[in-house]
Parts: sequence; C-alpha cells; structure tokens
Amino acid sequence: MPKHDNHISYELSNDIALIGIDRAAKRNAMNQAMFEALGRAATRAQEEARVAVIFSHGDNFSAGLDLAEHLDRDPVSSMHDSRAQHAILNLLEQGRIPFIAALQGATIGAGLEIAASAHVRVGDETTYFALPEGKRGIFVGGGGSVRVARLVGVARMMEMMLTARTLTASEGFSCNLLQFITPRGEALAKAIELARGIAKNSALSNYAIINGLPRIRDASHDDGLFFESVLAALTLAGPDAKAGLREFLEKRADRLKPAVADAAKTSAG
Repeated sequence: MPKHDNHISYELSNDIALIGIDRAAKRNAMNQAMFEALGRAATRAQEEARVAVIFSHGDNFSAGLDLAEHLDRDPVSSMHDSRAQHAILNLLEQGRIPFIAALQGATIGAGLEIAASAHVRVGDETTYFALPEGKRGIFVGGGGSVRVARLVGVARMMEMMLTARTLTASEGFSCNLLQFITPRGEALAKAIELARGIAKNSALSNYAIINGLPRIRDASHDDGLFFESVLAALTLAGPDAKAGLREFLEKRADRLKPAVADAAKTSAG
C-alpha cells in the first residue's frame, strides 16, 4: 500500500517510485504543504529508485494552486513560497533520476509547472492545459515562466496567460507539452512501461541526459559542444558502456525496429 504525506502518496515498485497527488476532492489543487511533501517524496525516490513516475489520484492531474491559501499572503511571504517551490521542482528536474509525468484531466497552473519539471510527459486524451494567471490577477510562481516557456515558446505561453484558453491533449502534443498521448485512463500504465525501459539504461547515461542536455541548451555553441565531449567521454569510460557496447557488437542486444504505423498518434518520434 502506498504511504501518504500531506496528500502525496509514495510507493516503490521494484526500481520505480510512484508519486501520486491525492486530493481529488479539490481537483488535486496544490497547497504549500503538498509541495513540501512532493519534495520529500522526490528526495526519497532518488535514494531508492532508478526512475520516478508522478501521477494523480482522481480525474485531474492538478487544477493548480490552492488559491484560498494565498488570498491574504503578503508579497514577501508569497516570494518565499515561490522560491521554495522552485527548489522543490528543481529536485525533480535536476536530480539523480529521470521523472515521468502521467497526466489526465486538468493540468493547470501549478499542475502544469509540476508536469514541466518532469523529463517525459504522457497524457491521456482527457488531458488539457491552461495558464489562467492573467485572469486571476497573478503570475506563475512555480517555475513556469522558465520551464513551460522553454517547452512551448514565449509567444505561446504569453498567449495562454493573457487569454486563459485551454489546450487539448493533441494541441499540447503539438507544442511539446506531451510526448505521448494514450486513450482515456491509460497514461499511468504507459508511463510505467516507459519507466521500466528507462530503468534498464545506465544510471550514468540517464544522469548525463537529464542534467547535461538542459545545460547544453543554455550554453554558447562552442561551450555546448565542449560539454558534450566531456559527457561523451565520461559515459564511455563507465562500466555500463563497456558492457553495453560489447553486447551490441556481439549481436546480443535488442535491435531497434521501425515504429508501428499509428505511432504518430502516441509518440513524438
């Protein structure tokens, strides 16, 4: 049975940590205590798992912040909360293991900020996205102006915040908010399937991918290429690389196969 901590469930299944947002009666709206519990779960996952999956209990991933908690907050307290959320979501984005988000229903505001901190996002066909902060007289505070903007582009994010319109799962797929779309109710199963495959990768390669690629993106052209060479040499020197290359050369490794005909509906490539 999963253990609960302030509406955040945690369960370890072999090498995969399953972290669930469990406040369905409030559409999984996030308060500060839940963010802190999410941080504790993410820390634990990185101590005992090779991959983590973040999902939701109920019909919605998260409808955003619990705004009632922030109604009377002063600017200094609000800034403190925002910076704490940044640190917590950095644990996901810049940690030791890959995180996969399994989405369904409302993925709005802070919910989208959490999803954007994951490295792979799977959504079922009920998933929809929105950033209604402009209509609420507020601004994103959980890292969305960096993470979401880098996924969809500043122009798209600006339009989403100004108009508060929703994006369907297919629209989210087209602007990089999703890498996979599944039939209703199947996002978690797909995320776990992906996690099992990723867990078989070299832990060093996984670490280099999730921490190296974002930094290379932010580097200058020449610095990015140099950093790539450092990571290539570091991973190649590892024991997992030696075993993996030998397995491939001896024709014992699984060969890549062409994608199935309907893959365009469910994956980015």
